[in-house]
Amino acid sequence: MGPKISHPPHIRLCLKSPTFAVDSMESREVYSVKVRAGKRTYIFDVRATRGRDYYITITETKRDFSGEISQKQKIFLYKEDFTKFQRALDQVVNHVKTELLPDFDYDRVGSSSDSAEPEEE
Repeated sequence: MGPKISHPPHIRLCLKSPTFAVDSMESREVYSVKVRAGKRTYIFDVRATRGRDYYITITETKRDFSGEISQKQKIFLYKEDFTKFQRALDQVVNHVKTELLPDFDYDRVGSSSDSAEPEEE
């Protein structure tokens, strides 16, 4: 057996992806939550593989002045990384809220009409 090759995490995510083509028949959407935030929309999808495994895709879309989608970014997040990802996200959000912008009213801004909503099937 040859030497073990390790890939940087961002490469590993692409190689491990059960379906790089989002609309592939190899995965199906199980649950989805959409967050509208002005010109941006964030979509959190739980997807299932044929092998009954689950992973999350986080998609950001941005609309241009005409309302057309001008940019689309996607992150694949696998179950073995859920806790690390959530911890890191909580850590940086809390740092901004407590250290950098402690006087900002996050609850007032976050409770506007731009909110999280489960997707209807």
